Amino acid sequence: MNQQDRKKVATEFLRHAKAGNRAAAEQLVAPGARHHNPYFAAGMPALLDAIVAAAKASPSGDIQVKHVLADGDYVAVHSHVHQEKGDLGIAVVHILRFEGDRIVEFWDIGQMVPADNPNKDGMF
Repeated sequence: MNQQDRKKVATEFLRHAKAGNRAAAEQLVAPGARHHNPYFAAGMPALLDAIVAAAKASPSGDIQVKHVLADGDYVAVHSHVHQEKGDLGIAVVHILRFEGDRIVEFWDIGQMVPADNPNKDGMF
């Protein structure tokens, strides 16, 4: 699998996750995959459970992918995530590590978009 393919898989995973489509997201993850989100128990099943619950709680939320970078087995996705339609959202960077064509490791880092941003260049 080349870097373009990994970028596509990474963004598909995030879109499926945001939509709460666990079955589709799970198809892109290797057995035994790990995540590093400190708010959920270890193991990808726990993260997928949380993702599905979040999608159900915020059905009007969306993800707007801004940048996708690939380096070897790693893909970083910079996105604007909205929990609810019309909210300011969160700037998120997801980092995904691949083995072959499957995601084996996942990190996510987020920063709320402030209402009063003094930086005219914005966050995106």
